[in-house]
Amino acid sequence: MLTMDKLRLIIAREYLSIVGRRSFIIMTLLIPVMMLLVAIIPIGLAWLNDKGGDAQKIVIIDETGHYARALKNSDLYDFVAMRGDTLTNARDFYNRSQGNLDAIVVIPRDVDSAATVNIYSEGTISPSLVNYVTRALTDTIERAHLASLGIPRLQQMVDQARVDLQVQSFKWGDDGDEKESSTGIAMAMGFVLSFITYMFVLMYGAMIMNSVIEEKTNRIVEVVVSSCRPFQLLLGKIIGVGLVGLTQMAIWVVMMIVVGLLVAGVTGVSALSIIDASSVTPAQDIANPNIATIVRQLVSVNYLYLLGCFVLYFVGGYLLYGSLFAGFGSAVDQASDSSQFTTPIILLMVIALYAGLACVDNPSGPMATWCSIIPFTSPVVMMVRLPFDVPMWQLVLSVGLLFVTALGTTWLAARIYRRGILHYGQKATFATLWKWLK
Repeated sequence: MLTMDKLRLIIAREYLSIVGRRSFIIMTLLIPVMMLLVAIIPIGLAWLNDKGGDAQKIVIIDETGHYARALKNSDLYDFVAMRGDTLTNARDFYNRSQGNLDAIVVIPRDVDSAATVNIYSEGTISPSLVNYVTRALTDTIERAHLASLGIPRLQQMVDQARVDLQVQSFKWGDDGDEKESSTGIAMAMGFVLSFITYMFVLMYGAMIMNSVIEEKTNRIVEVVVSSCRPFQLLLGKIIGVGLVGLTQMAIWVVMMIVVGLLVAGVTGVSALSIIDASSVTPAQDIANPNIATIVRQLVSVNYLYLLGCFVLYFVGGYLLYGSLFAGFGSAVDQASDSSQFTTPIILLMVIALYAGLACVDNPSGPMATWCSIIPFTSPVVMMVRLPFDVPMWQLVLSVGLLFVTALGTTWLAARIYRRGILHYGQKATFATLWKWLK
């Protein structure tokens, strides 16, 4: 009983010391805004990059005499067509422009057979210019080829034969009912969940390591361990910081719900339409043609299931990596000395993130399956697979292995912690840690 009382005190002290800080409140409110900005800023910068500045002046030397008109002026490019028979050397023409040209596009006389167009410039050609020229000339040359066959109305028949196919995906429920789903939404949710898991596990793991190093540097730990066992102190720190993470997530979930209700009120989507997509009125369909489809796809996602699994994998991943951060943090005297120990941990997390990104296109493949079961990668990779309905036996096996491994790493970290927490002066190495483990 006394042991549990001490553990509760350590947990409460660690929890309140972080939650009570002004920085915790500020970061809890700012992190969702920062994540939103991370998603929006690249789009805005790309838009500014496309719209800002003067259009590049591009000269077209068309040796065929009839393809230059396919390149239309745009916000980015100002094309000037020249007769190919009036120019013999593109380099000389570029030099005579005295820096007023950005590039020269040469359409060779044999472009119909060779299917090659050349772009010249003193600098590296931008990908956007290459793509623009490729798209414009490909369509024009294809039409010229069809016209050269001499078949009446061939182009019209080809245009009519083209089909803009749309694929809809449906899921069968346990009762046999069909629910419209979206592979794109599932992929987006898998990517977001895996990245959040990676970020949170890394962030809270680093938080517990900094806490251990700070107490060791200030010699506070020498007073604390005189009244409790080192394992109790380590376990209390891990649980306390973990509860901080769960508290922060709970606040974010409430914020998301509030924002969602506000958006629903502004857009005129009632709470009933969020629950039942069939309740979307025809007037809403007219104002927002795709709203019914989007609502049905969003409603098909089992958010409680995803949230529950996310919490499980966050707790398991945090215990696994957080214990390692705490154990290695106890072996150093200052934060600058911790890189030799934390680098392998961060490398494992980065490998897990890249494995998750690689599995987005094929979440049921062998790589995705194995990486979602291996404990060191499963907290991130399984988040990618969850929106695609993972078999229950794989989920149970993955969670079981994760928590068993997390308990094992906690036990190993405790053996390092009890020696390292009072180790000063001499820098610890991996050989030193191995002696402590034995």
